Amino acid sequence: MPKKYPAGVVAALIVILAAWLVPMAFAARSSTTQKSLRVAHIVIIVMENKTSSEIIGSPQAPYLNALARRYSLAADYSALLPSGLSNYIALTSGSDQGITDYRTPPTAGYAVAAVNLADRIEASRRTWKLYAESIPAPGYASGDTTLYTPGHVPFLYYSDILDNTHRRSSHIVPFTQLPHDFRAASTTPDYVFISPNKRHDMHDAPVAFGDAWLKRWVPRILASPAFTSTPSLLVITWDEGVGSDQHVATILAGSVVRRHFTSAQPYDPYSLLHTIETLWRLSPLTQNDAQAATMLEFLR
Repeated sequence: MPKKYPAGVVAALIVILAAWLVPMAFAARSSTTQKSLRVAHIVIIVMENKTSSEIIGSPQAPYLNALARRYSLAADYSALLPSGLSNYIALTSGSDQGITDYRTPPTAGYAVAAVNLADRIEASRRTWKLYAESIPAPGYASGDTTLYTPGHVPFLYYSDILDNTHRRSSHIVPFTQLPHDFRAASTTPDYVFISPNKRHDMHDAPVAFGDAWLKRWVPRILASPAFTSTPSLLVITWDEGVGSDQHVATILAGSVVRRHFTSAQPYDPYSLLHTIETLWRLSPLTQNDAQAATMLEFLR
């Protein structure tokens, strides 16, 4: 028969166990709270159509590999679907919203009436901008050019942004505006989404071409006042892999990021979205992001 202990002993053990567990739970909550309080700016750069194996360890991407070694690498990050636009939408709204293939331009009836990350950010009294390289004009959504496609600009696919000309043109701007905005921490948007053009994002050019572009711009971002005077986070990821291989490289950098760290934990765009929501105490957009693992392990 199992050994029975006096009620007083059991009660004492419960008290001791509670005294041990409660501080641990409080410490975990305090850690998340501290991280949320100290991440002022989040910058996301989305590259295109390359698997992790085409980037990590590749001699064609010396800058990216050096950055991954210096900061943090999510070694098991995967796109959700082999459709870039689907992953862009998932990353910014918590669902692919039924978009499972490439649909452009959004003005052709492809926009969705969905609450999105921009809505949550504005409601929290934070600021945001998407910087699109080679966009013909602020908020341009009418179609592709040689170097630009609205299919790489997810916020154009939300009707509450697309149908509001002022909101669209003031938040979706040419990449050439980024150096001006990044001159001071106070003029740097809290949330920044960067969409390089179709050559610099590796969509229509070799890996080395995009690596060189990142080598030019990432150091400038990391040396900007937003990153040197306030705790800020930079994430470089890819919209999708190739075919059945949807593992994509995802690198985190900035003063709040752990150095020389690699994680083998599985993550996806919902994880990145949930991380942003957690850091800034934003309500999850859907059950997809609410249930996704956060990437807080990369922060120090």
